[in-house]
Amino acid sequence: MAEKLSTTLDLTAELDFAKQVAREASTIVTTYYIGSSEVHYKAPGDPVTEADESANSHIVSRIKAAYPDDGILSEESKDDLSRLEKERVWIVDPLDGTKEFIARNGEFSIMIGLAIGGEAVMGVLMQPDPGILYAGGVGIGAYLCEDDEEIPLHVSDIQKLTQMMVVSSRSHRPQIVDQVRKVLHITKERVSGSVGLKVGLISRQLADLYVHPSPGCKEWDLCAPKAVLEAAGGVMTDCWGNPIRFNKRDVRAHNGLVASNGVRHDFIVANVARVCEEFGYNEDDGFW
Repeated sequence: MAEKLSTTLDLTAELDFAKQVAREASTIVTTYYIGSSEVHYKAPGDPVTEADESANSHIVSRIKAAYPDDGILSEESKDDLSRLEKERVWIVDPLDGTKEFIARNGEFSIMIGLAIGGEAVMGVLMQPDPGILYAGGVGIGAYLCEDDEEIPLHVSDIQKLTQMMVVSSRSHRPQIVDQVRKVLHITKERVSGSVGLKVGLISRQLADLYVHPSPGCKEWDLCAPKAVLEAAGGVMTDCWGNPIRFNKRDVRAHNGLVASNGVRHDFIVANVARVCEEFGYNEDDGFW
């Protein structure tokens, strides 16, 4: 669908808008980052801060003002499901990596994506510390904004699995991930917080693969990163190789995700799926 859309869409205005709003939200988040931000918990182990809520309020109000006919799905806003009637939906995570924000380690991001017809077509990932922004979209390509410079992004062309770098989560590491690495004979690893930043590393050739075999991710974790990664030449699917669709009633990614440079994606997915099934999971039921 993305190839078809590339001939009919001009997302330049939306991308420029998203970049500006992400930078504005970054200023808000940074104010709390260098000061203090009250923390409370939506559920055990699921923190939210004043920074999340303030950034969310700003981003959502800006989108509503600029694109009043579009739907919005944001982690920190009540989902009234009116978005399901919309072809175009903005999908927002105002602060991805809240635990990393609380730890003050810099590994958090602001993510603004746009889905059209269920497909992630445009996204920005803003990392307030150190102040870099990933941007990409259908028909535009992907690039990194750093120090007023736009650097084109493209994933690596590494084919040998033994040479690939896998990026893993800093805050949680299921046993199944270690088994996937063992089966694929991948020994190189780096860790990072934030789904967006992990995928950003792949777009910058600083990693080649990210496997998340669990239902923990939701649409706001994936829309912007998927758009940026695929604009940079990479691929993101679920753990069984199925496309990831957006603006669904159930926003959970029940079948997890695999993001890669795309070169050996089918082979990687086949092995990931086999490991998942050995752990008792299957494509129809997902991880729960």
